Amino acid sequence: MKAAVYRSYGPPDVVGVEDVPAPSPGDDEVLVRVVASSVNDFDWHLLTGVPFVNRAAAGFLRPRLRVLGSDVAGRVEEVGPGVTLLKPGDEVYGDVSPHGFGAFAEYVTAPEKAFARKPSSLSFEQAAAAPQAGGLAVIGLRGRRGIRPGQRVLINGAGGGTGTFAVQIAKAFGAEVTAVDAEWKLEGLRALGADHLLDYAVDDFTANGQTYDVILDVAAHRPMSAYRRSLRPGGVCAVTGGSIPRVVQLMALGPVTSAFRSRKVGLPRWKPNDDADVSFLSRLMDRGAVSPLVDSVFDLGDIAEAFRRFGAQQHTGKIVLVL
Repeated sequence: MKAAVYRSYGPPDVVGVEDVPAPSPGDDEVLVRVVASSVNDFDWHLLTGVPFVNRAAAGFLRPRLRVLGSDVAGRVEEVGPGVTLLKPGDEVYGDVSPHGFGAFAEYVTAPEKAFARKPSSLSFEQAAAAPQAGGLAVIGLRGRRGIRPGQRVLINGAGGGTGTFAVQIAKAFGAEVTAVDAEWKLEGLRALGADHLLDYAVDDFTANGQTYDVILDVAAHRPMSAYRRSLRPGGVCAVTGGSIPRVVQLMALGPVTSAFRSRKVGLPRWKPNDDADVSFLSRLMDRGAVSPLVDSVFDLGDIAEAFRRFGAQQHTGKIVLVL
């Protein structure tokens, strides 16, 4: 089968398409013929080896993985004897990152629990954009104190994969949404339903005196005190990405410093392919309340170009690969 293979950390040119043996499903696994996948932050960090802390799990000098790719949308080709819910021909989508990545290939195997049936209203390209970005948006907004109608919600980094899902999910809940990103992305975010728009290069949302019931930050680089200043009493700030030092600080100190305060700041606990989260997102997409935003589509053979676009932060929504 064809797969996008890399053997060293570096820029996008270190990855190329090669012929590799196709996998076979284990007892509780399914073999999926991949129709589409998409690029995520995880893939970028594992490709480049930056930040260096990621190499603790991925390999210090060279990557242990050979084929990246988390998000899968495709058809079940074969099932192991222990599989009970899926059968050949089923159209599925899911996140295979907990099971060794490998989605940038014609076939991938993973446990049955990694996949859900693809919403019939979505194309494979749209479904491939959803598993990881959509899952992070759901857990960031439905966490400890989930959003409610009429609340004020701010999404920082709203123009990326997670952010574009979050804007739509918050609007589906009836929230008043403020979207923060680069100036050139703002009109697209208005089209997704954002009520207020902030250019991050001009407006610091933590210093303008406005407060919010929920903040979702996918590009965190601020101290916890700044977030608390922007939260209403009882408000929550969920961080799902950003500066590694800041994320590590939130992981270490967030639970402690938030324990005795009404304004909570921290990282939500995300479990890929959680049944409740996937079902929730699938229902929203099936009824058209949320539509995955596909920025661009590349053939697998153009994966280096897809990574270059991702690394340059030129995209709004998700960059999709078709096999």
